This record gives sequence, structure tokens and C-alpha cells, in this order.
Amino acid sequence: MPIRDDLMGDVWSQAMPGPDGADYGSVQFEPQGRFEVRSLQSFTLTYRVGEYGLDDTGAIKIVQRWTTDQKRVQFDDPTGLNYVTATASNGVQLVLHNERYPHQRPWYNGVRVTVQRGYMKPGDTITIVFGDRSGGSPGYELQTFCESAFEFKVLADPCATGTFIPVASPFIEIVAGPPERWHLVAPTLRREGDDVALGIRAEDAWGNATAVSENLSVRDGTGDLVREVTPDPDARGTRVDGLQAGKPGTYRFTLTDDKGAVLTVSNPMVVKEAGPAAYWGDLHGQSGETVGINPMREYLEFARDVAFLDVTSHQANDFQLTNAFWDEINTLSAEFDQDGAFTVFPGYEWSGNTPVGGDHNVFFRHEGEQIHRSSHALLTDRSDIDEDAPTLSHLFEKLQGRDAVLYAHIGGRPADIGYAHDAKLRTSVEVHSDWGTFEWLMTDAFELGHRVGLVCNSDGHKGAPGACYPGASEFGAYSGLTCFLAPELSRDAIFEAMRKRRHYGTTGCRMHLEVSADLGAGGAIFDTDPAHSGALPRASRTVDMGDIARTDESAVSLRVLCEAHAPIERVDVLRGAEVVQTLRPYGPDDLGNRVRVIWQGAEYRGRGRQTFWTGQVRLDGAAIERMERINAWNLERLCQLMDAHTVEIDAVTTGNFSGVDLWLDGDAGEISLSTHLANGTFDLADVGLEDTVIEAGGLERRLRLYRLPEMMTARRLEAEVSVKLNQTGDTPIWVRVTTEDGFNAWSSPIYVIPDP
Repeated sequence: MPIRDDLMGDVWSQAMPGPDGADYGSVQFEPQGRFEVRSLQSFTLTYRVGEYGLDDTGAIKIVQRWTTDQKRVQFDDPTGLNYVTATASNGVQLVLHNERYPHQRPWYNGVRVTVQRGYMKPGDTITIVFGDRSGGSPGYELQTFCESAFEFKVLADPCATGTFIPVASPFIEIVAGPPERWHLVAPTLRREGDDVALGIRAEDAWGNATAVSENLSVRDGTGDLVREVTPDPDARGTRVDGLQAGKPGTYRFTLTDDKGAVLTVSNPMVVKEAGPAAYWGDLHGQSGETVGINPMREYLEFARDVAFLDVTSHQANDFQLTNAFWDEINTLSAEFDQDGAFTVFPGYEWSGNTPVGGDHNVFFRHEGEQIHRSSHALLTDRSDIDEDAPTLSHLFEKLQGRDAVLYAHIGGRPADIGYAHDAKLRTSVEVHSDWGTFEWLMTDAFELGHRVGLVCNSDGHKGAPGACYPGASEFGAYSGLTCFLAPELSRDAIFEAMRKRRHYGTTGCRMHLEVSADLGAGGAIFDTDPAHSGALPRASRTVDMGDIARTDESAVSLRVLCEAHAPIERVDVLRGAEVVQTLRPYGPDDLGNRVRVIWQGAEYRGRGRQTFWTGQVRLDGAAIERMERINAWNLERLCQLMDAHTVEIDAVTTGNFSGVDLWLDGDAGEISLSTHLANGTFDLADVGLEDTVIEAGGLERRLRLYRLPEMMTARRLEAEVSVKLNQTGDTPIWVRVTTEDGFNAWSSPIYVIPDP
């Protein structure tokens, strides 16, 4: 259903022609019902003029939410896609215009129909056909993602004043297509004897969770039956409860259909005798009450029942967040939060402009806290404006003594972590979301001397926290996840993990990752950052990810263990921004005639960060036998194998990476990369284990190519690496994992700090 008016953070004119919106007109819409994503349809909207009439140069608008990734409608080609027509019952001339910003957010897409050289009387009608097929148009193409109430919101300006008033908001439901891929979600770290639940989700071509009706089976690594499953045909996710973690080891489960065919294999589940467990979260997203879609209740249900998250939070833009919706956020957070099952934090996104600090996520441990907004930019109720925190410095002041944690976020407004800092409140920075990958925010923190952890979330606007795909929109990446290491699933335990940086982030996969170091006999760790707490160290030889420590040694021995969902391509060990060693489960002798070509990066740190890659990969000599795409999220921007020697590039990156794998019939000849941003030609014999890099300006924008084994199978990597410590200042030590299928994971850093 559409969002309740009292919860919506949108603003309409206070000046109206008369006392009742019904006087401005009425609307009929057909057909209504459920329609598949990206399907072609035809809809007829009829506006009946109200008692004020519709004056010469008066107009109506049909507006839709900013989130939609539908293509722009057009009025000139009757045979083309998304052809829209409008006719007046009295024959008056109507002029149609596309309006990218027809109103304030979230109503950012619209069609304006203006009366010219005449007027319309009460009772006259305007009939608008979206996808008018009378001239041969294939129809009106819907967006790529599901929405329970996709609105055609009608506004009217009957008196030709330029002031538009909402009249009606007919809607349709947009649903997923048929299943094309499957997910079997397992917990990644449990203790022997722990209760275990698995999650099953099918997705359509665009990544939308879709209901299934076939019988399924879950089997263990030996092929033995674990559970037969009959999904609810009306549900988009199926939970398999009542399982128990066995003896210590690594487990993977297999999902098969009723004929025994393997549909998918789960992520790894590592079982240990004791220690923390792993809990997966996406703590950053919005719903339709602000700039996203669907009500917040549906948002939380998806997180719990479809994405199978353990932890979540709702993060509405504060300048659009009404007091009624803030109450709703607190109410629903309390309702859905359940110790041991699902942890929900009340919170919001402090959405200050970058020059005064930029976006930050605020999480409270408990309900009932006072919200401190960056502004009241889209709020007419100014009763609590004195509680605003217009800059990040003000926000830190307002939150002193409060049970809160902050993350720095890169969204439409990039965080400026150099503007202000509070080490007790801001515990982490977000390096990946639907907006892209922002590893530079972590390295900025190192330069500033901030000892922060690393998280990944979605900032999803499409009602799918934990499993949000970019579709065909300006978002360029799949949603991230954060893995919290804690003794139990509860607000207290997860909040403690947040404050101690006991977590790592991924670009959406679920892998097991351990990072620890041997400090030597003189090692010690701090329970809190001594920079703000004055904490004294306690002796400890071992230090884990997120810890702050010191040692008398000049180097530490770093231990890395990764159990991944897919073969591991590489693990980079980093000291600050520097890669000190790259670990691979293969060597030069294992390489074959498989070349990986990568394009990555962004334009700059602001809103228009998208880099559009167009061009060719060309082989002269060797021929391409097979090609596979990497991180090709937008199905309408696919790289194409044109012939045995040519690949056409059409892709977008937003700080993340995309690319292709090419299996060649030999290694003779040259490979050329030609794009509008960078070019290079290389002898295939010179392309080997290490990256060949072509810099392309912008923000870490570059092309890379290197060789891989013909087939990769190693999903486990364990290694010890000696890391020299900086002679002055902190030494942040962390790792970045890259898997064959294009996912990344990053550990929160270990900070080895000098003796004060």
C-alpha cells in the first residue's frame, strides 16, 4: 500500500485554490493489479477536471519516485518504447513535457501536461496513455525492481499559478519474474552445538527475490539429506530451522530440486569449539516514508525473512524524517528486535552537506532518544528545530553521554571525516554500499590518525536490505554486508562489537575471515582507544581485527584465514594504504590462457561519481574461445563478445570494479584495450601473474589485466605474513580479499600504536 501521508517527508504548497482537494479534479486508472518487473504494459489514466476548471496554461503532472529506474518516456515516436499520449475531451491543445525534477524529493520523475490556446470546464477529461500501442509502440517498460505500490501521483494546477496540488495517487504492484538463480544462506561462524538456521531465496534475472513452489532438498557435503523443504508459494524466502552445529570443521550445504539437480551451494559455515559467533548485518537503508520505496514494516520483514540478516537498522534522511515517522521507527525497531533471533537498532542518517561534515549514520542502543537533524529542509513541523545539529561538530556535542554509535557514509553527500571527529562516537567508516566502493575513506582515516573500523552496507532505497541490486539506476554496485563477531545476538553484544570494531565488511558475499597478529612477548592491547579514554594497556601476545595494541617489536606476524563462498583470487595484506604482500592460492606455474580484464574507479568524490566505460578489448593473434562477465549488474549494459577477437565494453563503475574473463586458444599475439579514458596494447606473453595497469585519471580510475589459472578451486587460504611496523605513528594492518566471482571483503584494521 502507499505510504501514509503523516509518515511521508514530502512538502506541498500551503496555498490552495479552495478547501478540498477533490475540487481540483479526480482520477481513474486502469488496469490495476500486479505486473512483472521490466515487462511492457499499457496504462490509461483519466483526469476529470474539478469545479475550478483548468485554465489556459494550467496543467497537471504525473510524478513518480526518484528511486525508479524506468527509462524516460517520450512523445514523438509512436512506434518507440515508452510512447505517451494525452488527449482532451473538448479538443483543446495539450503540450507534453518530460520533467526530471517536477517537485521536491522523492517526486523526481514526471510528465507535465499543459493546456494551451484554450481551457477546460468542470467535468472535461484528459486521457493519458502510458505505452500507447495504437501506433506500434511496444508499450511502457516497468522498472527492474519490485514495489508493493508503484504510484502514478497526479498533481494539478487548475488556476495556472505554477502551484501544483496532489489530487490522487493510483498505484500498481510490481512483482518479480521467474527464478533464475538461487541462494542458500548459512551462518559463517558458530560454536559446536549451536542452533543453526539456513535460508533459501530464489531471484529473478534482475536480482528480485521471487516466490517458488517446487519441492527442494538441503544436503550436506557428503550428499546426505539434511532436510526436505516445501516453500510457501506466497513467500519470497524460506527459513530452515531446527538444525544444530556439529563438530569443529568447515561445512557447506547443497540445495537440490525435486529431480536431484544442484541449484546452488551455500557459503561456508565454520564451527569451532568456543569463541564468538558471526552475525551478518546491513544497517543502512531507507523505505518509502522518505526517499525509498515500500513501508518500513516491509523493509524489516525483507531483512529478516528474505535476506536472512541477523542485524539491521533503518536510516532515513533526517531532513525528510517527520516526528510521526521517528515515532514509527522507534516502535517498529522495538517490535522486531528479538534477542537471539533478530537485532534492530533505532537510528537515522544525519544528512548534513559535505562542507559541514557530510552523511553519517546514527545508531542508538535503545528507543526513545531525541533526534538531532542536520536541518528541517523538507519538514513543515518546526516545533523541535532547536534540537537540530547543523554541523557534524554540533552533532558530536549533542550526542555526548548518549548511548550511540556513528558511521561515516559516502552517499549523495560524501562524509568529510576531517571536518570533525569523536573517537568514542564515530567507530567506523563505510567503504562499500550500493553507491560504490570507497576504500579511500579508510585511507583518509589513517592519514588523519583516526582508529576506526570498517563496515559495508547497502544504503538501499529499493526495499531489499541485505540483497539490493543496482538494476539500471545510478547506483553502480550490489549491496554490502557487515559481519559482526560477538558472543550472542543481542543489542548489547552487537553494540559492543561496533564499539570495539569487531567486524569486517564485504561487497555482498558471506565469507569467514580471521585476521590476528602475534605481538611478541612485550605485546599489550587497549580495551578502548587511549586517544579518548586514557585507557591503560593489558598484556597480550595476540591481537585480533579491530584491536588497538602496542609492542616492543619492529614487526608483527600476521595470521590470515579465509574460507570463501567461491575460489579465492587474491588476498592483499595492507599496511595503511600500502600493499605489503599479495597472497594467492596459486603460482606462476598454475597460470593458463585465461586473461582477466578489469575496469574500475570513479569520477570524483561527489554525486556524479559514475564512470561510464565504452570501448573494445581486441585480440590480435590468439582467439577468444569463451568469455564470462564479472560484476555485470546492469543487464542492459552488458559487454558483448562480438567475434573471436573483439569484446565491446559498455559498463559503469562507481568506485567498484567490473570486467571480463577471456579464455584464449593460445598466448601468441597482442591484446589491446581501447576506451575513451585510457588505452594500451600489450604482448600476450608479457601478461602474467601481476597486474598490468593503465591509469585513467579520476578517482582510482584504471584498467587492469592479468592471467589466471584455467580453473580455480581453492576456497580456503591460510597464511602468516611478517609486517614491519612504522617507525613513527600508527601502523594500521588490514586485509582485502578478492574472489574469482568479483566480490571483495575487508577486515577492520589492527592498530599497532607507538608507546605514548
